[in-house]
Amino acid sequence: MTQKQIDESVAYLKKRGFETPEIGIVLGTGLGQLVHMIENPTVAHYNHIPYFPLATVEFHSGKLIYGTIEGKKAVVMQGRFHLYEGYDFVDITYPIRVMHQLGIKKLFVSNAAGAINLDFKKGDIMLIEDHINLQGGSPLAFKNVVEFGNRFVDMSEPYDLEMRNKIEAIAARENISLKKGVYASVVGPQLETKAEYRMLKIIGADAVGMSTVPEVIVANHLRLPIVAVSVLTDECDPDNLEPVDVQEILEIAEQTEPKMIKLFKELIKEL
Repeated sequence: MTQKQIDESVAYLKKRGFETPEIGIVLGTGLGQLVHMIENPTVAHYNHIPYFPLATVEFHSGKLIYGTIEGKKAVVMQGRFHLYEGYDFVDITYPIRVMHQLGIKKLFVSNAAGAINLDFKKGDIMLIEDHINLQGGSPLAFKNVVEFGNRFVDMSEPYDLEMRNKIEAIAARENISLKKGVYASVVGPQLETKAEYRMLKIIGADAVGMSTVPEVIVANHLRLPIVAVSVLTDECDPDNLEPVDVQEILEIAEQTEPKMIKLFKELIKEL
């Protein structure tokens, strides 16, 4: 990755009308409905943006959408990239660097995750307070990283406290049940064994997924305040484990999505 590549991606998007967005949003699995809330949308497909990776997961659609949400300019990633698709960490996080250079000041991230904490149920929303990176690598581990920021990035508070407090207040006001916890990010795409779920619980994870952490690390590298929520789509109880139905995961994400959209829209309004 070079600065010249990012410049070319940004120049293409600006030519398409992507002017000074304030907010970037990354939509996770089964969480695509927010795009219908965007006023005056302009769409750029990933395969047309110079140096962008292509989304390969069938339910990730692969486009950047620019427009207005709650009176603020936003750029929304519909379809993200994962390690399990064969991308490297630099590919996965390239769009975050592009959105940052376009001008975003805040980043919102959503994902679908499995509940490790047995007090959490299918359909709950969890505000991510901290994470455990089990993906075996870092999006900052490349030779010329110092051209983009400090090599060694502090991660003592990776998720922006101010936005977290605001989301909690919104959830209380809107009567949306909001859990809080630690998200563990694994490679996938296979789901976990009973023994792996037990291990995740022991090391302090409340939920597990296959995304988000690389984007959060890069946001911190860019000093870009970030907030992230998980929609919990399955319960990972190793003593009562049932085979996972991907279709059911997508359906639960879809059912829970209106609450997540409400949280994001209200937060946008307040920023």
